[in-house]
Amino acid sequence: MQNIGNPQEDSFDNFIQRFKLLAERDNHIVVNTLSNIFTMRLIGNKTHGDLAEVGITEFINQFMTDYRAIHVGKNLFRAKEREEDIVIINNKTNKEFPVSLKAYGNGPLQLSTDSDQKMFPYLESQGQEITEKNNIDLIFNSPAFDSFLGINMLSFIYDETERKCNIMVFDHEKAMRETAKIIYVGKGESFNGKGHGRKHPIYLFLDKEDKYICEVRYGGASANALQRGLWTNTKNALNYFDSITNGWIDYTHNNSLVNLFSLALNASKTCHDEINFMLLNDIQRLTNEEPNGTLH
Repeated sequence: MQNIGNPQEDSFDNFIQRFKLLAERDNHIVVNTLSNIFTMRLIGNKTHGDLAEVGITEFINQFMTDYRAIHVGKNLFRAKEREEDIVIINNKTNKEFPVSLKAYGNGPLQLSTDSDQKMFPYLESQGQEITEKNNIDLIFNSPAFDSFLGINMLSFIYDETERKCNIMVFDHEKAMRETAKIIYVGKGESFNGKGHGRKHPIYLFLDKEDKYICEVRYGGASANALQRGLWTNTKNALNYFDSITNGWIDYTHNNSLVNLFSLALNASKTCHDEINFMLLNDIQRLTNEEPNGTLH
């Protein structure tokens, strides 16, 4: 497979544009990998998330020749200063940048765990309704919101009923630019009839027409991982996402892959070595194959 373009900068944005070009030109490769990743939900509801980290790391190494990637998600010996699952390296400059991978159903999406629990307490100190643009800008530029722009994230969004998936990137800069109001919504309360009966309070980020952008959930000690941090919604905030697969991809389950895992877990290393050689040959074949996936 030939290289796509000549990168002028070592940035996540540049990587995204190059991924989009690959998905447009050789979408059958992307369809194949995503189908295999989401097949892992047949093994376990959360299995696909962990294997997406492994699969996309290898995808970059095999198909994006100007980059290489390292999976660091479970590396106990790497001191991680921010949320990251893989590190992507530009092969021409050897400069690297971290990337976080999230695999969620089409709907609520956690952008940041806010592990230090800074965001919600800081917003509380600013009041319950912030509408002055200068004050909103100060919030985004505060240390509490360092992670808002500090995370390079690929969101693997799926609709299991429709068997379709999408790799999406949240546009943080557009969200900052268009936020016109930040309002507090208390426990059990709602905004415009939505969110009634919530267990914990949130701060909603809205545009000038009161349309949803994102939210910061309660960050206290009693909140679990799903009840705190920075969240958005892939349905309600669609204007703030860029699809790097150029739209939804239809995927199919690969039952042979499930059987392969079952057998591989009971086979020997010698067999694994032989199969690895066969798999590498097949990946080379895919690079020369005509597109057979569908985008819509």
